[in-house]
Amino acid sequence: MTAVLTRFGFDPMKLPFAMRTAIAACLALVVAWLVGLEHPQWSAMTVWTASQPLRGHLLEKSAARVCGTIIGALFGVVLMIASHGQLVVLVVGISLWLGLCALVGNLVRGYASYAAMLSGYSAAMVALLDSAHPDHILHLGSDRVLTVVLGVVAALAVGWFFAAPGDDTTVSGGARHLTARILADVAACLDGRPITEGEQRSILGDIARLEGTLDGHAAGSRRSRHVVARLRTLLNAHVAAVLWLRTHAGRKAPAPMDARTIEAWETAGNLAATGGPPATAAIRAALALPLPPSGLKPVLEDLASAYGELETGRPESGPRPPLHRDWIGARHAMTRATATMLAVGALWLLSGWSLGGFMMLGTAIMTSIFSTFENPSRMLLSALIGQALGVLAALGCRWLVWPFAGAEAALVLTMMPFVLIGAGLAAHRRTERIAFDYNMVFLLMLQPVWPQVMTFDTSLMASFAVMVAPLAGLAAFRLIYPVDSRRRYEAVRIAMLDDLERLAGSATEPLSRRAWQALLHHRVLLAVWWGERSAHSVSELADNALAILQVGLAIETLGTLSAARSSTSARRRIPATLRRLRKIGHDPLRAARALTAAARTLERDEHADIRLLREAAAKIESRPAVFLRRRTL
Repeated sequence: MTAVLTRFGFDPMKLPFAMRTAIAACLALVVAWLVGLEHPQWSAMTVWTASQPLRGHLLEKSAARVCGTIIGALFGVVLMIASHGQLVVLVVGISLWLGLCALVGNLVRGYASYAAMLSGYSAAMVALLDSAHPDHILHLGSDRVLTVVLGVVAALAVGWFFAAPGDDTTVSGGARHLTARILADVAACLDGRPITEGEQRSILGDIARLEGTLDGHAAGSRRSRHVVARLRTLLNAHVAAVLWLRTHAGRKAPAPMDARTIEAWETAGNLAATGGPPATAAIRAALALPLPPSGLKPVLEDLASAYGELETGRPESGPRPPLHRDWIGARHAMTRATATMLAVGALWLLSGWSLGGFMMLGTAIMTSIFSTFENPSRMLLSALIGQALGVLAALGCRWLVWPFAGAEAALVLTMMPFVLIGAGLAAHRRTERIAFDYNMVFLLMLQPVWPQVMTFDTSLMASFAVMVAPLAGLAAFRLIYPVDSRRRYEAVRIAMLDDLERLAGSATEPLSRRAWQALLHHRVLLAVWWGERSAHSVSELADNALAILQVGLAIETLGTLSAARSSTSARRRIPATLRRLRKIGHDPLRAARALTAAARTLERDEHADIRLLREAAAKIESRPAVFLRRRTL
């Protein structure tokens, strides 16, 4: 059977999950109809959105689905009551609410982002689909919540037994393997052996790819969240070590390293790949031996501490490293969603079209959920095809099958074969990308109510209203702040520049250097992740990150010297240099000249690290484009 399915293009691993989901959707549809809910098809839609192959994901997405629906339904009910059914107020209110939800959804991570997006279009579903009957709003809101809860229960009841429990060993093993590679490179560097750029590029790329999977592994349990938090701390230490190696690889140690030190780090690297107490003990034993005074010891101490936390599983011993939040992308998503909804809403108001609510609802989904994807325009093309198939299936069911049904029970039963077809689409390699949209649109357009009162013309108009949504989404993502890998990389780079300028603005105040560096390290990983997808080499990305880090260290050095008040000339030069660095994104080369002038002024100050200032200036001069705030987003 597996061979036959494979020959016909089906994925034997995905087909059982798709069939279980379809069966659970049919079960939810029947139960919702039996208990008298007005829109039983919404329960089946919820099953398709909540079902996941892993238990942790199934549980967390189900919870996010319920929470987001309740919040959105409450807002929709309140808005409808406050507006007294006035369409202008509804359009403006839903547009602003959806923009706010898109903003939050692009700032938070994991299924919290999904819950935020769901809050936006659930409000649209409650407020817009029956806007002509404001007295019906409480019933519609409660119906929306109950159908979603019933769908979640069905997804959990059918999926929980078959869903895999999830496994943290894969990511933990990957982190251990990276630790082993980094420690081997440290030993080679201490021994004066060369470290190839290819190896460092490979390590940094592997760290970035591993970090990209962590949000998924954190889903479903408190234990998994703690494991992911410890893994992120370790990966942060990995980035610090890679940046140190890129600075010092190939340099001779200031003093010959003892053979015992090199052997100790080689042993620690060999044991790190297997993990366990011996590896942690070996790393701590190697730390007790002398190391060169080049900033390596604190880097390795952080790595040893993070590795020990991962191995022992003890509670976190301090605040977790801060994570990057894409404020630029979030503001763009808010602006795009709000503007598109207002434009579509204005079209509805001007035309007076009775089915404009369907058009706005679909647009709300397209402009919110898709804003978190890597390339929304490409995904929307697949969504357009899937929705077209869903519309055709719904029209076929309504006008070719339902006329032969004599009761509501028959309407419900005749929907089921089309739902099962959706399972086949989801498990086929050529149609899996369009299957979800097929299932959702097919169910959205069919409400099993007997007798049917919708005319064929109205049905066609509803189909057209649904198809407008992906087209509006395509236009929005191509015309209003387009989104792709290059722009996401640029957003991370600009966030790094913002950090530098803020650091220069408060360099004389006590700051948490570790927190700043930790945030930079996480942004380095994201820059590598997005940069690789936009034709940047990992080596170039690593060098860019190192340049930004060195400029940040130079700013901190200037702040320390300013507080010490070394000399009259230094007291004049340092504030002027920091003021110039606060505008590094506007004129990087001028900031480099200011650093060089500061280095000359501070040559006689025994506390000043002149080499660091000059190296930072050289980094800016060698790659000014990295520090230039271009308006290309």
